[in-house]
Amino acid sequence: MPVDAFLFDKDGTLFDFSETWNTWAADMLAQLSQGDAARAEAMAEAISFDLDQQSFRADSMVIAGTNGEVAAVLAPFVTQMKEAELERFLAQSAASAALREAVPLADFLDGLLARGKVLGVMTNDAEISAISQLERSGVLDRFAFVAGFDSGHGAKPDADPLLAFCAAAGVAPERTAMVGDSLHDLIAGAAAGMTRIGVLTGMAEHSDLAPHADVVLPHIGHIPDWLDR
Repeated sequence: MPVDAFLFDKDGTLFDFSETWNTWAADMLAQLSQGDAARAEAMAEAISFDLDQQSFRADSMVIAGTNGEVAAVLAPFVTQMKEAELERFLAQSAASAALREAVPLADFLDGLLARGKVLGVMTNDAEISAISQLERSGVLDRFAFVAGFDSGHGAKPDADPLLAFCAAAGVAPERTAMVGDSLHDLIAGAAAGMTRIGVLTGMAEHSDLAPHADVVLPHIGHIPDWLDR
């Protein structure tokens, strides 16, 4: 089935997960722990972040979780904030995180647009973070749809936010590809009846994604060649 539209996950897909979020997490934990090493260690363990290696482990719930889910896990250790305030803090700090594009995004996205493809982003991050990051990368205007877990369509792995993209863009699910680095992305894509493209710029291995994907690529830059196959 031809693909007329691509719906991209954000973190680990458009942006390299480790290169973007490891530094953010270390800084975030340092701020929230307020110099208390034991509290920093407890928070790091709660979100499966290795303080010694300064990196997330592959089983971290941060990889595909929402800010609300992360705030709920961290809240018992952050006595200086209420949980709702902590969730806002996470969204605001993520919105200003230093970004590492998986590939030069402007050229890549322009290439897909030149082929007549419709593009969207669906992330389990907050919408404000997604818009801020895409705007800072200079590519926000390439997307017909940008949604986060808080945009009113639900969150992955549910199919609803993916189907919201199709409705907004006027494309059929069966002619749409969901592109992502996590099982949440691929499970949602399957539930929506979409083609599923896994990419290896997140924390998952090829063996994790392959059973749930139609194809697994090293990164999104391989999509044009996949289209031309």
